[in-house]
Amino acid sequence: MADPLNPKNEPIAQEAYNQLADEYSARIDTKAHNAYYERPATLSLLPDVRGLRVLDAGCGPGIYAQILVEQGAQVVALDANPKMVTFARARLGEAVQVIQASLENPLRFFEDESFDLVVAPLVMDYVRDWRFTFSEFQRVLKPDGILVFSIEHPAMKYFDFIEKSNYFQVEQVSYTWKGFGPPVEVPTYRRSLADVFNPLIEAGFNIDRVLEPLPTEAFKAAEPEDYEKLLREPGFMCIRAVR
Repeated sequence: MADPLNPKNEPIAQEAYNQLADEYSARIDTKAHNAYYERPATLSLLPDVRGLRVLDAGCGPGIYAQILVEQGAQVVALDANPKMVTFARARLGEAVQVIQASLENPLRFFEDESFDLVVAPLVMDYVRDWRFTFSEFQRVLKPDGILVFSIEHPAMKYFDFIEKSNYFQVEQVSYTWKGFGPPVEVPTYRRSLADVFNPLIEAGFNIDRVLEPLPTEAFKAAEPEDYEKLLREPGFMCIRAVR
């Protein structure tokens, strides 16, 4: 379905990430919401990756790919943003092939059933048509292959925009990010819980685990006020599904 706010179906948030990329890459290893909240939760859903071929879909500056390689995986990474691709290549060197590509488009450069695992951390919020993207993930995964992805929690995103939002529609909204240098307006999509889970099921995945994580003790030390908030309100959702 065409998005009236994005009629050319181009990946959104690219200008925002062009502005964020330098600070994002510099801070991603220790930024509390990433390093001590989302990342531990997402990693907890992964199988033993030693010897597995893994697609890091939406790799950003390459932190997940680096962790996966260190754990013995063979990793291919992709991201839509050229600056993030540059940072990922600098971080990963020859260890990982990093491709600039959008998840809105077919992943024709990957053969059917060529990966054991797809990891998509905090990237699906920028994808309009989940049915298409999940179908591509299903195609490139081997039988019994695993998809693990994280998103901004749908409940949080709905209540943030409740006065002007329609829960039942997939809508483009935007947040002002202040944690990576000067404030940057970042567009994103919000969707209902049905629009989170039904595209997975329709693409042929079995939902194996849903995690609404709590912040870690390391997060508490870094961001005590946000720690108390995240004990009461969800920030992220992490999902594991099996082909």
